[in-house]
Amino acid sequence: MKKLCMILPLALILCFMVGCQDKDAIAELEAMKAQAEVEEQNKALVQKLIEEADKGNFSIMDELYAPDFEYYGPSNAEPRNLEECKQFLVPIFTALQLKHTLDDFILEGDKVVTRETLYATHKEELFGIPPTGKDIEWSAIAIYQIVDNKIKKIWVDSDMLGIMQQLGMELKPKEGEK
Repeated sequence: MKKLCMILPLALILCFMVGCQDKDAIAELEAMKAQAEVEEQNKALVQKLIEEADKGNFSIMDELYAPDFEYYGPSNAEPRNLEECKQFLVPIFTALQLKHTLDDFILEGDKVVTRETLYATHKEELFGIPPTGKDIEWSAIAIYQIVDNKIKKIWVDSDMLGIMQQLGMELKPKEGEK
């Protein structure tokens, strides 16, 4: 009976320890599930933005972008706000009849990273280049930061030189420079 009295408290302590570990594991699993759900919502938000922009629905930017939105692109040293971003991007999308293929997504916390292939036909003047009718293609990588289900920041890196070369522009040194 004495041994039973000693074993019983040990068994209770062991059960308590295992039970606590299971609770911790369950809490961790629930947190991971919640994070995965947020990341999937963020991915869906980015997909919606790109699908709507490809259709020419640029008013989607007002709906999906945060009021303090910032755009960092290959052609601007300082971030553009929402209105500046529209002034820059809408003419590009329009002149090129731009379409995206989303090749890869990486989801991590509040960030969505896309590797994209962009296809376009040069139908209107762009950066002073008259319409060429040429079909062009290039790649880009974009990082979207999502806060409170709104796009707060976008960082884009794309092959601007390749775009210009496909439109018939040539790269040459300035006069008098070697």
